[in-house]
Amino acid sequence: MQTKTWNKKRFHFLFVAIVILVLIVALVFAAGSAGSNDNNEIGNTENNSNTESHSDIKNLVIPISEISETVTFYPITIDGIRMEVLVVKAPDGTIRTAFNTCHVCNDSPYAYFEQEGSALVCQNCGNRIPIELVGIEAGGCGPIPIIDTEKTATDEFITISLDTLQANTHWFPPNWKPE
Repeated sequence: MQTKTWNKKRFHFLFVAIVILVLIVALVFAAGSAGSNDNNEIGNTENNSNTESHSDIKNLVIPISEISETVTFYPITIDGIRMEVLVVKAPDGTIRTAFNTCHVCNDSPYAYFEQEGSALVCQNCGNRIPIELVGIEAGGCGPIPIIDTEKTATDEFITISLDTLQANTHWFPPNWKPE
């Protein structure tokens, strides 16, 4: 009789252990799936024409491998507002990030920059900003810096949070950068 009771207790113990193990595996899988949903991020790996609503993204992710001395532009749409982030490697080798709109001219549709040699030129007023000042110097006629506290950098990616993007939509007028 004791053997039967012992086997029954072992069976219940084993059953409970299996149920707990299955629950743990399910929770780990669910957490892993939720983590992969954090990759609802955008970055451009081909033609810099990525535009998505913020409801579809969490962050702007820029591969370090795409960054060079030639400015790369990352257009996005947040809350229906077209905007753009620019990234460039400065002559000292540091990576500079900024919003592609001008502090002074930002209410103009032409308050954006294009690269000419080693400078960015405001398409509204023609002011030239040396690349070594991009992302560092704020104010005046220049792109709006994205400072270190507004982004995360690893060896592979620069990530700009949706919160940072949303907080800076006011710099871009509705008719910004006419197509």
